[in-house]
Parts: sequence; structure tokens; C-alpha cells
Amino acid sequence: MVNDGEAGAGGTAPRKRADARRNEMTLLEAAAAAFVASGVEAPVRDIAARAGVGVATIYRHFPTRADLIIGVFRHQVEACAEAGPALLATSATPHAALGSWIGLFVDFLVTKHGLAAALQSDNTGFEALHAYFLDRLVPVCTELLDAAAEAGEVRADLTAYELMRGVGNLCIGAESDPGYDPRRLVGFLVTGLRTP
Repeated sequence: MVNDGEAGAGGTAPRKRADARRNEMTLLEAAAAAFVASGVEAPVRDIAARAGVGVATIYRHFPTRADLIIGVFRHQVEACAEAGPALLATSATPHAALGSWIGLFVDFLVTKHGLAAALQSDNTGFEALHAYFLDRLVPVCTELLDAAAEAGEVRADLTAYELMRGVGNLCIGAESDPGYDPRRLVGFLVTGLRTP
């Protein structure tokens, strides 16, 4: 990835680096929206139009489509990871925080049109993404689940990995069946975690 902030001299370099980071975030958000609408094969010109930039700007930040897909995936994993502690701090109860976070996790899973197929490709950049996903999100889910269990709101004999795996399984096929709403079933699952 090109670092736009390396150009220039003196006191302007940090501002350019910050601008480059903001530009990259704008590109990632535009690409994520395009992927939701059209899948990971969305035309780069459509992503550029959403971001309000030229196609060359996208290629400067993400030289290949694989780089862009990886960037979007990591950006969205980070957003999901950062949401956990924030929800725990602001929700009425730990169970409510867990339910809200699981909702974000479902949104993350069901909006990945074409990502699963892309991750199965031979591109070496995709190999580490699954481990990254687990390394970042399982601890967040663990924190939420533990807080709800300590508050006596949910059963304590379920691991975060099991819960995330179950949620993931309920999301399979949602993108190809408009009559299937995984959020509804996941809502039943989260409600069912409550202690009697």
C-alpha cells in the first residue's frame, strides 16, 4: 500500500498521513457498501464513485482486488471488535450488550456476498484472514458472554467460539434466499441463552 504521507516535508507530513488514513477509511467503507450491493466483484469504478474519488486513487491504496477485499474484511472485523467493549459500557445489561453485538456480528456475516468464495482462492493474502477473524472476535465475544454469565443473565457453560459458530451456521445461505431471515433465528438463540 502506498503511504501518501511520505511525500512532502516538515510539518505537513503528519497531516498528509492523517489525510491518507481518512481517505483509506472512506475507500474501505465505499467498497464494503459496494460489496453488500453487488458482491466482491463490484466494479472498481462503482466503488470509486461511491467514495467520490478517481479509480487511480483506489489502485494507489489497494493495488489489487485481493488487497481491497482483505482491507474491507479487516476494517469490518476491527469495527465489530471495537463495538463489543463500547456496547458493554453503554447497554442496560450485559445480556443486552451481547444481543446487540451478536446483531452486528450477524450483519457482518450476511453482508459478505462472494467473500467466502474469494477466501477459498489461491491468493496467499487470504490465508491468514480466518485466524485474524477468530483472534480479534472470539475474545470480544468471550468478554460479553462472561459479563452476562457473571451477572447471572445467561448460562455459563457455553464458549464464545461455540456461540459464534452457531450464529455463523444460522447465517449460511441468507444471501441467496430472500425469504430467510437469520436475524430472527439468531434472536431466538440469544434469548435462549438466558438462565431459567
